Amino acid sequence: RLRRTGSRQASAEMGECNGAENVDIEEPLSSPMTQKFRKVSLLPLVFLIFYEVSGGPFGIEDTVGAAGPLLALVGFLVFPFIWSIPEALITAEMGTMFPENGGYVVWVSSALGPYLGFQQGWMKWISGVIDNALYPVLFLDYLKSAVPLVSHGYPRVIAILVLTVALTYTNYRGLSIVGWAAILFGVVSILPFAVMFLIAIPRMKPSRWLVTDLKTVDWSLYLNTLFWNLNYWDSISTLAGEVHNPRKTLPKALLYALILIVCAYFFTLLAGVGAIQLNKKLWTDGYLADVGKIIGGVWLSWWIQGAAAMANIGMFLAEMSGDSFQLLGMAERGMLPEIFAQRSRHGTPLIGILFSASGVLLLSWLSFDEIVAAENFLYCFGMILEFIAFIRLRIKQPYASRPFKIPLGTAGAILMCIPPTILIGIILALSSVKVLLVSLTAVAIGLVLQPALKYAEKKRWMRFSISSGLPDLEPTNAHENTSLVE
Repeated sequence: RLRRTGSRQASAEMGECNGAENVDIEEPLSSPMTQKFRKVSLLPLVFLIFYEVSGGPFGIEDTVGAAGPLLALVGFLVFPFIWSIPEALITAEMGTMFPENGGYVVWVSSALGPYLGFQQGWMKWISGVIDNALYPVLFLDYLKSAVPLVSHGYPRVIAILVLTVALTYTNYRGLSIVGWAAILFGVVSILPFAVMFLIAIPRMKPSRWLVTDLKTVDWSLYLNTLFWNLNYWDSISTLAGEVHNPRKTLPKALLYALILIVCAYFFTLLAGVGAIQLNKKLWTDGYLADVGKIIGGVWLSWWIQGAAAMANIGMFLAEMSGDSFQLLGMAERGMLPEIFAQRSRHGTPLIGILFSASGVLLLSWLSFDEIVAAENFLYCFGMILEFIAFIRLRIKQPYASRPFKIPLGTAGAILMCIPPTILIGIILALSSVKVLLVSLTAVAIGLVLQPALKYAEKKRWMRFSISSGLPDLEPTNAHENTSLVE
């Protein structure tokens, strides 16, 4: 087992402090299999995060319908400080501390033990697969106006199957292909809204941005829509082992993606509510295409619809990559049978991809509202474990190397986690009984599944192994050599 990151020279200089033992600190080694494949660079990583979190301003319409223009605009400026920035900062610190494909599973395992680490992996994987079941369905919803045949019945079922298989094959062919596809789809997704904003400038009336009525706000819909559009920053951590120089690349990519996503949401809303007369009842999913038609004409409406369809493909590819590499990372840590750690000749986790695709097909019959509510519920459970792991590791391993460290002490780290934790409590409290039962059933399966896998390992029904070259989850407390990435 390797000890964790840093500079040997810095370690030697600090080795005399407080009688601490001098510890050699090195980068974790990659296996020969991993070294053969091209690593993901900064730009593709930015767009992979873009699609893990957002995919473009599609789906933000309900914030206006639920709360009016002012609260919608304020929400997309304030909510990132409550949720997105803390989650992205934690992902940057923990992802560079453990730059491997297990991601948040490894964080929780190191802080709270392998049992809760497995539960984290199970809840996050289920949440990701549920989320991914949305995208083939939404793609066909945008397509059905041009091809009515796929709107219902067996043709729709066949279309979902064919689309899922085709996108799964793209994931199989390699993460570098998925990354560059994400760039292409990302540009396609954002460009029509940039054009719409420019066209709308002469028609904007600032007074329209200030409209609000607190008595008619649907707080449940408003908060859930904001949360759904601004979460999942931690998902990219399960690809950290595939990133070129993750200790520098990951924090930068998270910063650039955060700016890109918030700007895409905010400036689209500025144009949409500032350039046309408000009718809150019309501001529901898909209304941005109608806004484009009013502002720019039919051609812009069709462009936005096409971009929305492409965005769903981009989100599917990014989400499946994260889900499947998470299973690979768990297998490398001995939490899943070692067959999940096997890579295809393209460097991709074949078994993880097949399992994730099967889950997508099984869940594609659920309705949009049920999918969003269930994934939010499971995601919230997982985030609670991440916050606890983050704070516990600050206390338990204060001198472990953190190539990126949030410039806050333990008390500051705790205070930073309080607002998003309160938000999680609100989201959970707003869940329906049906969503609660379905989500708790999924959690219960995970509680039983881990002991069952341990029993299978003990009986040697399945082979489990820990990959060589991974750092110990209980590293020697070497003194830190850096505090914040430049």
